[in-house]
Amino acid sequence: MKIVAICGAGVGTSAILKVNAERALARLDIDADVTAADLASVQVVAADAQVILTSPEFVEAIGRTNADVIVVQNYFDVDELQQKLGAALG
Repeated sequence: MKIVAICGAGVGTSAILKVNAERALARLDIDADVTAADLASVQVVAADAQVILTSPEFVEAIGRTNADVIVVQNYFDVDELQQKLGAALG
């Protein structure tokens, strides 16, 4: 399973989201490859992803995708990520 964490530049915020998503997935005992990427490369990087994690301001810019787009309010809240990933993947 492939999950892509998206932010504007693909460096800071998406890296934090990636690490915390991996923590949430470990709690859920779900094995997935989590990648951090920037918004400009989302169509290429997430072409085969099952889930895209992002913040509310980037949802429209992601455009059409076959992946489930999960909007994360607090990138530091592992409980939020666990709940949302569990609902999407469970």
